[in-house]
Amino acid sequence: MRLTAQDLRDMNILKYYRLTRKWACKTYGLTDADLELLIYLDHKGRFTRNEFIEGAYTYSWDKKRWEKLRSAGWIEVWRHRNRTSIKYSIFKTSFKCSQLVTRIYRILLGEEDMPTSERSVFYNNESYTDKVYNKAIDDMIRDKDR
Repeated sequence: MRLTAQDLRDMNILKYYRLTRKWACKTYGLTDADLELLIYLDHKGRFTRNEFIEGAYTYSWDKKRWEKLRSAGWIEVWRHRNRTSIKYSIFKTSFKCSQLVTRIYRILLGEEDMPTSERSVFYNNESYTDKVYNKAIDDMIRDKDR
């Protein structure tokens, strides 16, 4: 069965996208552009460095993004290049990245609640913005239970 735009709209999958994105970015130390690029690359599967650069064109420019994502373990080498038959390395998103993307989808679909424990980096009451996000998370959880 193929989903239509109306099916997706009825699922309200994008209703809490911003809140979920902000949670993921703050919890995992990513920027919005980093996270969205990782989602794009995760769905792409395997990619080259040039495909990464092409995918990054629509996001804010960050010269250090490639190395930052690789050193943090979000992107890993799938196949190394050699100097004779394989001209360039092939990369893929790491298991850590795939798990994050899957978790974001589960939260958006209402299959999992956003963490609200004391250990949560995102769910605390230190600033006005935190309090606003806390209320939004509470509303999101309450909305799911209806």
